[in-house]
Amino acid sequence: MKSDFERKRFIQRFVILAVILLAVVGIGIRFLFGGDEKRIAVILLMLAVGLVILFFISYREIGHTYREIEHVSDEMLRVVQGEDELPEEEYMQGTIGILYTNFYKMVTFLKESKEREMSEKVFLRDIMSDISHQLKTPLASLNVFIDLLLDDSFTDEEKRMRVLNESKNQLTRMEWMVLSLLKLARIEAGAIQFDRKECDLKLLLLQARDSVTYLTESREQEVHVICEDGRKLVCDGDWLVEAIINLLKNASDYSPEKTEITVEVEHNPVFTRIYVKDHGMGIAEKDLGNIFKRFYRVHHDVNPNSVGIGLSLTKSIVEGMGGKITVRSEEGAYTWFIITFVHVD
Repeated sequence: MKSDFERKRFIQRFVILAVILLAVVGIGIRFLFGGDEKRIAVILLMLAVGLVILFFISYREIGHTYREIEHVSDEMLRVVQGEDELPEEEYMQGTIGILYTNFYKMVTFLKESKEREMSEKVFLRDIMSDISHQLKTPLASLNVFIDLLLDDSFTDEEKRMRVLNESKNQLTRMEWMVLSLLKLARIEAGAIQFDRKECDLKLLLLQARDSVTYLTESREQEVHVICEDGRKLVCDGDWLVEAIINLLKNASDYSPEKTEITVEVEHNPVFTRIYVKDHGMGIAEKDLGNIFKRFYRVHHDVNPNSVGIGLSLTKSIVEGMGGKITVRSEEGAYTWFIITFVHVD
């Protein structure tokens, strides 16, 4: 985008100032040297030549400056029009260099903002798609159950109670899924600020164990917590408890009855690790890379009411607190989930 307005204004002002300067100098010389017209003309001619040379030098420099400004203007227009290619930064000195630097900072900021906005849109789209997809099955089941109950298809009270219990299971499944997805969405969107402070790790692990007692006792499973008394960990205690609960539920679901589940802590000056170990059916090597994806389930015949979001939520919680979670497993033998927190002074 080019404009000759400034150049024309420079020429007009230079000409006006030059004429005024020549007139003032001519009058001054006349007073100094009297009526020597020839000397006055020579001096004025030399001054005029000097002014012409000064004009061309100034006009060239000003033209170069304006061309640089026009180049920045053109690059701005490209950015506004949505061209994705980021122009290569040109290194210059002086005020134009500062203008270039600020321009490229602005372009980088706008590009990052655009990418962040697109990422948020994709995330929201995926979340809405996941929720709608996962709600279809339980809602369809509930519709069938309600129709059967309304039509008085069950004269047997036992069958009727079975349908009502299954309806309750589907409602519980939907409630858990929606709440978990909302937590996951808030964490991944950065809407939750984890309150990291020094906590008693053993108390947190015992709290998580007690929260799944109803589940493990019904399957005659034992949960052992191996952790030193008074062991401290900088974390958000409430969220870490929820993460451990999810891992314990997963261990219970995929372990046979009358087996042991172990929560063990490893501590050294560099890091603290929390192991959740079970002796269940394990995970095939081909599934290990997908285990933390939303709604991914390895064994669909185990706990059909599970929605496959607990591990994804756990991963987001751990990473949100600055930790890392990995899995080690052998199919038909064991599974270890390992949470690692590196100590930061």
